[in-house]
Amino acid sequence: MVRPVRICAILTVRNEAAFLLEWLAHHRAAGITDVLVFSNDCEDGTTEMLDRLQAMGELEHHRNDGPYHKSGIQFTALKQATQLEIYRAADWILALDIDEFVNVHVGDHTLPALIDALPEASAIALTWRLFGNADQVRYKDTPVTRTFTRAAPEIMYWPWRASMFKTLFRNDGTYGKPGIHRPRDPDPARLEGTRWFDGHGRELPAHFRRRRIFSDYGQPNYGLAQLNHYPLGWMESYVLKADRGRAVHADQALGLDYWVERNFNQEEDTSITALDAPMQAELARLRRDPELARLHDAAVLWRKARFESLLGQDSYRALFGRLLMTQPSRPVTEKAAALLITMANRAAPEPGD
Repeated sequence: MVRPVRICAILTVRNEAAFLLEWLAHHRAAGITDVLVFSNDCEDGTTEMLDRLQAMGELEHHRNDGPYHKSGIQFTALKQATQLEIYRAADWILALDIDEFVNVHVGDHTLPALIDALPEASAIALTWRLFGNADQVRYKDTPVTRTFTRAAPEIMYWPWRASMFKTLFRNDGTYGKPGIHRPRDPDPARLEGTRWFDGHGRELPAHFRRRRIFSDYGQPNYGLAQLNHYPLGWMESYVLKADRGRAVHADQALGLDYWVERNFNQEEDTSITALDAPMQAELARLRRDPELARLHDAAVLWRKARFESLLGQDSYRALFGRLLMTQPSRPVTEKAAALLITMANRAAPEPGD
């Protein structure tokens, strides 16, 4: 009998209890077998919810309350992950955020189906598809993946962040550490045989083995799979996100620049509903647990109360007002993007993980 492939997702969260059950239900339906979660100084019941999920055998939870790496909580958590048995026992590794949802377009729409479609792959780059705010103001307790269905065009020329990816990679010792976007600490002796593919099924050039955190611009990248990225959510939720702070580059505040570079709403994309039936079944199963249901409802109330409290501060009130006044972002033309890319390449090397 062939052993089922073990795929471990690594998640870091802070004050995300209202979204945990949907995220977990979706990724169970998408073929994730093991979930490793690091919580970070939470106030909304996230820690307690993760403890309950661990007691139910749904995931493995570790507190990561600091001190943190200078670049943010995720680097601190990922450094710990390699020491754990759940990580060492996995065949494949994928580091994700709570606002990222795997969306496979082949076979039964699961990650094992994607792996089967690319049997020679050592690593698969899952390119973001940015989903915009779609003029949603007040936070509601509804599924993120069903509420936000307006996305950036499939072919984008700028910003480069629209083409960033997360990497599903074989846990075979070629890379010593997981990274936020790509595996790190490669073993030079093993790299020669490593083969990278993108979510469109193309084999990637050799330099992807050591660097690159975004796919090439101006081409389709989602033929086999994409990573639905919901970085904005409701305007109220974005204010809470600014209050929470960034998981990476913790010294950089969230403002309108982050919003404008991600608020694309040009195309409708409901392809993620291919997993609706198994996802809903998983979600219903989790919600039948009285303690999880109680913690979820409490987290929803916490978010609403926290938003009201933040509006009493000038900076957050001003941010919310600017969000209300800002129009959705429009894609940059290929000609204009060419100039931006040329100048960016002259100014600095490609961003690292």
